[in-house]
Amino acid sequence: MKLSILSCSPKCYSTRRLVEAGRQRGHKIEVLNTLRLTIGLDQGTPDIYYHGKQLKPTDAILPRIGTSITRYGTAVVRQFEQMDIFTPNTAAGIGNSRDKLRSLQILSRHDVGIPLTAYVDDKRDVEDALQRVGGAPVIIKLLEGTQGVGVILADKLEIAKAIVETLHSTKQQVLLQKFVAESKGKDVRAFVIGDRVVAAIRRTAQGQEFRSNVHRGGKAEAIHLDPVYEEAAVRAAQIMGLRVCGVDMLEGANGPQVMEVNSSPGLEGIEGATGLDLAGEIIDYIMDQVQFPEIDIRQRLTVSRGYSVADINIPEGSKYVGVTLEQTGMRELDVVVLTLRRKGMVVSNPKSTRVLEADDSLLCYGKSEHMKGLIPNKSKKRRKVSRLKQNPPTDPPAA
Repeated sequence: MKLSILSCSPKCYSTRRLVEAGRQRGHKIEVLNTLRLTIGLDQGTPDIYYHGKQLKPTDAILPRIGTSITRYGTAVVRQFEQMDIFTPNTAAGIGNSRDKLRSLQILSRHDVGIPLTAYVDDKRDVEDALQRVGGAPVIIKLLEGTQGVGVILADKLEIAKAIVETLHSTKQQVLLQKFVAESKGKDVRAFVIGDRVVAAIRRTAQGQEFRSNVHRGGKAEAIHLDPVYEEAAVRAAQIMGLRVCGVDMLEGANGPQVMEVNSSPGLEGIEGATGLDLAGEIIDYIMDQVQFPEIDIRQRLTVSRGYSVADINIPEGSKYVGVTLEQTGMRELDVVVLTLRRKGMVVSNPKSTRVLEADDSLLCYGKSEHMKGLIPNKSKKRRKVSRLKQNPPTDPPAA
């Protein structure tokens, strides 16, 4: 396999380890400076150039895109995608994860725990937003900070308001986030490759520092991750469209709270703490995907005119609850059930004798006109009452 690593820092630990692991496995590894790659566009022939010369064919790329070059870096990754070259992290996934607000917006519509967060522009709305996230103490974050930079803990509302107004006056955009006190200066990083967590560490802040990032002096220790946290990490990675990433979570009273999904996670801290060859795991995963690539099932299966792919949910009270797949008559309607999803479990190619239950979700392929009759009417989602409206924060007693 020929693998091209996109990195502006060929001598950094992570890039060196990836090159070393790839060459140990007999692969041809090259490091390309992302900023020296030039995009060429022509009808039907997307191309890419390096140092002014047409880039020789490669089997896969591994993007290591720094925050400061996100826009150009994602454009380069997108070009490789148009050329049908495999990448474990897509341009869309990198872009989504790099923007803290956008990533939380995407995660918020799914059943993944996230810290209560607010985003506000007008100073007249700042106090209400602070109260909605639990009041003081509160975390204030710059939208594009990294390695703990741009993360502030304000222990009083007046201080928080002043900080936000000051940052707004300098055209900085910020998030207001509930302070998860029970995490006590700790967080968990789960390293996800493909559909599994391959390593996990707990990072602990030192001294008076509340940020647990290793770059801020935090200490890392290897841990065995609870299955609930593993599931949350893998789901967050898949939702963001990333196959190699670090998922940072707080250990909240109600379970994992996903703070961030990092599309270019560093290897030094987690390899040092766990003693695992994560660089080698990444190389092996990419090799597997090059040999046996994933298929975009919705694009491939909807080529035939009049056919489509649909998710069919079985609600409580449906006539299909309690009957087998064969008894639904779907096969006679030229509708094939590809997978059945039930309570976090996925059954591929379920047998015709499988009995359906309420809340089952079926991924089906078949004639669009027939599937329309199988999809229940969409009911309006009831908006959840804010946790803080149910239990509003109380003012501290007067001194």
